[in-house]
Amino acid sequence: MLEPTSNPHLWVRAEERPNEERVGLMPEGAAQLIAQGFRITVEDSDQRSIPLAEYIAAGCETAPQSGWVNAPDDAIIFGLKELPETDSPLRHRHIMFGHAYKGQPAGRRLLDRFAAGGGTLYDLEYLTDDTGRRVAAFGYWAGYAGAAVSALAWAAQARGDICPPVDTFASAAQLADHLRGNLAGAAPRALIIGALGRVGTGAADLCTAAGIAVTRWDMAETASGGPFPQILEHDIFLNCILAGPGCPVFVPATAPTDARTLRVIGDIACDPTSDFSPIKVYDRTTDWLSPVLRVHATPPLDVMAIDNLPSLLPRESSADFAAQLLPHLACLSSLSTGVWGRAADTFRAHL
Repeated sequence: MLEPTSNPHLWVRAEERPNEERVGLMPEGAAQLIAQGFRITVEDSDQRSIPLAEYIAAGCETAPQSGWVNAPDDAIIFGLKELPETDSPLRHRHIMFGHAYKGQPAGRRLLDRFAAGGGTLYDLEYLTDDTGRRVAAFGYWAGYAGAAVSALAWAAQARGDICPPVDTFASAAQLADHLRGNLAGAAPRALIIGALGRVGTGAADLCTAAGIAVTRWDMAETASGGPFPQILEHDIFLNCILAGPGCPVFVPATAPTDARTLRVIGDIACDPTSDFSPIKVYDRTTDWLSPVLRVHATPPLDVMAIDNLPSLLPRESSADFAAQLLPHLACLSSLSTGVWGRAADTFRAHL
């Protein structure tokens, strides 16, 4: 594995997934790294929320979209969401959300590509400090946007419809205003599991802004292991925890036909193909064009499981995440210690 020199080359790739406008490094952060001696290349992008001109003004070099495949061997490729699914070997070091360590079908394929090319994955989800806490996360904005889309789905049901496509919003305030207009004074009740975490806090803040009554649960309320009939007694259930081994089932496979008030599940953690998923009524993610999956018709039960929710608020979520991550990017001169060393160890343990 190559170790960066004291002047790392960070290559910010364009996101190729539709509706993914976020970026993990803002121009002002790039300028700070360049002042420290970094070389930074930013790919052109037809959808990034931050114009390329702002990076050029900060002193970055530029490259065409998808140019990272031909980047120098010592470049560290930095993106957020997944790479295009191919079997081509990956020779570079990549910083991104890999979604490869919890039994996801595409995850093994990705790890095999790294094994074939000799590259390394520094998974942002597993970039942790020495106490095990993640150093940077989009969680708050995932919770905020996920709660909003789930409530929009409930409002659509109240009109006899299914949730229409969603798109980006200029600000969190604009999104909350849009939701209040759709609710038209109605006040559904929502239950949040994971309410003390970043994701749950964002979800609760959106509910408060929109006038939605919230029941907040966290580890203490779920320690019994279930079942949890209270979930079925709320209009909206928002799952805001990152599931792992031993996670209880929150919504069993029988829920669609059980007696219930529940009409919308917002699986904001959104990991339906994981063996540990606590929501057992669906098996695939949703997207911006079709935000919900209707898993039962009468009474309706919809599942919202969009897996790039923070991109609904791309500038706010990018700025927040980039500010959290920047101090750690500044330490890229050594990928064998600290947060980067721990991420590399996690990667090797899963090869």
